[in-house]
Amino acid sequence: MKTTKIRKQASLVVALFITAFLLTQCGGQSYQTEKLYVGEESVVADAALEYDEGEISEEMAQESFSGRQAVAPVKKKNDGRRDTVHNTESYDRIYENPFVSPLSNPLSTFSVDVDRASYANARRYLNNSQLPPAGAVRIEEFVNYFDYDYPQPKGDVPFSINMEMTDCFWNTKHKLLSIGLQGREVNVQNLPASNLVFLIDVSGSMSDENKLPLLKKSFQILLDNLRGSDRVAMVVYAGAAGVVLNSTTCDNKSKIVDAFAKLEAGGSTAGGQGIELAYKIAKDNFIQGGNNRVILATDGDFNIGQSSDDGLVRMIEEKRKSGIFLTVLGFGMGNYKDSKMEKLSNAGNGNYAYIDNIMEAKKILGKEIWGTLYTIAKDVKIQIEFNPNKVKAYRLIGYENRMLAAEDFNDDTKDAGDIGSGHTVTAIYEIIPAGSTEEIPNIDELEYQKTKVVKSPNFMTFKLRYKKPDSDVSKLISQKIVESAIYTQTPSMNLKLAGSVSMFGLLLRNSKYKAAASYEAAITLAKLAKGVDDDGYRAELIMLMQKAQLLN
Repeated sequence: MKTTKIRKQASLVVALFITAFLLTQCGGQSYQTEKLYVGEESVVADAALEYDEGEISEEMAQESFSGRQAVAPVKKKNDGRRDTVHNTESYDRIYENPFVSPLSNPLSTFSVDVDRASYANARRYLNNSQLPPAGAVRIEEFVNYFDYDYPQPKGDVPFSINMEMTDCFWNTKHKLLSIGLQGREVNVQNLPASNLVFLIDVSGSMSDENKLPLLKKSFQILLDNLRGSDRVAMVVYAGAAGVVLNSTTCDNKSKIVDAFAKLEAGGSTAGGQGIELAYKIAKDNFIQGGNNRVILATDGDFNIGQSSDDGLVRMIEEKRKSGIFLTVLGFGMGNYKDSKMEKLSNAGNGNYAYIDNIMEAKKILGKEIWGTLYTIAKDVKIQIEFNPNKVKAYRLIGYENRMLAAEDFNDDTKDAGDIGSGHTVTAIYEIIPAGSTEEIPNIDELEYQKTKVVKSPNFMTFKLRYKKPDSDVSKLISQKIVESAIYTQTPSMNLKLAGSVSMFGLLLRNSKYKAAASYEAAITLAKLAKGVDDDGYRAELIMLMQKAQLLN
């Protein structure tokens, strides 16, 4: 037994000697073969690592992507060799809304969503010649990335309501219903003063060019659009949080610019501590009747202190009671935490955008600045009751993480989405008409309750609740809609655009509901909806569709 042990030790020594010799002859380099394991729930990649002698690691890069793999970014070493950075981006899995019968599910209730982050993030993937993970594609954010030609509201209601229905572009046996809200465009001169607190992640993970350097350039665009009466404070966080700029009026922009210029990345990420401090600064400088807001800019990679999604969301939910709104701006790639960022913005009476390049910064913080920063209506909820005599089944496209229980509609304590100045919000339903022979999943007939369908000429009843930004009591809008008032065989440019973008999202998600959808059809429809495109967003959409078609 003892002799055998000695032989094993001797063999190990010889093996180590031979390995060291070979490494020396190869210039101290070794290569690990790439392996990829793709599952429905997640992707685990043993990335192709190149390491120096002695830097052997057994760690595997793990990603919580739903669906397809995103390639990790590659960095070159100073000696020309390459390091592959582990990709730890995270996205929540999306369970698509199914077709349901109005007999068993009479009410469709959801919160509006004006976020645009998903589209910009997917664009980043496609521009890097990669298809985005399915969990990264939130179709409502694709649709709401674009502006639509809806009329400005009249009277006291802060938005106009616009409905249109036509034959479904990817399933002609179905109908496509569009519901569009147009927020009132408030004259900048009439907007109250803003009390803004920039909460900036300066941890080590923010050092890449598309993170802190891009963030600084983006905030310069925002600063250029602020007025002298607006106030800015700056809180940074890495290993700890601290105030680098006390609340300063924008007639002293040189002082604000100097504070920005001194920002550098380094350290771990204590995001929760930074949030606490930022809200305290906003509260200390609160402007009664003004626009009070924290603007969080980060890659979402919080790793010390309060960092769990649940803990951070609860913290933000408590902070929103102070009347301070939240804007979340995402930056970067490789370790991006989309799932965390969206939850924070949803909890904080806020909005969420992803800035992948300086032109997106110009869109969000320049062209759409007051839609991003100034809320005209909060806790906006929609509830629709479809008439079973007209509708066999319906499906809301997108808004999966914005669905509400039917009773939440009348509950003013339930949080919902907000609409900013000039914002448009569009929701799309796919409808199976009554009389269709198409089978849909249904529940068993009830033993003790029977549904009695009332005869009515109405197609549906539409209800909407909203609150003024400084109110805790909602206002109700209710309309009964007949089919002839909204159906058209010649859809508007608005519906063509929303339909093409929805089709694009279904294809990127490889949705079970895509039916006859194709990239050719989506591209053709998008070209028909291009119209006046001064900023080039619709032309870019067509280009991204073409890239996705080639990658697919």
